[in-house]
Amino acid sequence: MLDLTLAIGHHLLIFGIFGIIFAEFWVVRPGLSAGAVQRVSRMDLWYGVLAAAIIVIGFCRAIFAAKGWAYYSHNAFFWAKIATFVIIGLLSILPTMAFIRWRKSAVLPTDSDLKRVRLYLHTEPSLFVFLPICAAAMARGQGES
Repeated sequence: MLDLTLAIGHHLLIFGIFGIIFAEFWVVRPGLSAGAVQRVSRMDLWYGVLAAAIIVIGFCRAIFAAKGWAYYSHNAFFWAKIATFVIIGLLSILPTMAFIRWRKSAVLPTDSDLKRVRLYLHTEPSLFVFLPICAAAMARGQGES
């Protein structure tokens, strides 16, 4: 039952974080209002909370669930999945810093600021495609060393 519960939680959190990234991409566009800056800042806070929960639950799955750490720790697809998630997280730093800066200042972002942040917000979900690929391969024993 623990394995099932952790798997469900992990998958729901992944869907949630993907939805937040998509929503941020949708909101951050030319003509961004002060109210939208506040909304996207709150969304981004939840992005961080969900990312932390994904990491905790993901490692709990790898350590305590059905297959155990011995299975995952030697799997190249497991580490590729972790690396992809880390890259997505690193890419989120610039938008997060921009959202904080925009929220704290009385000046709305320029179109060039928005364009740069949108590039990062576009790249993040593009990399998400590798997460289920790695997960599917890993679950089927591919990538074992």
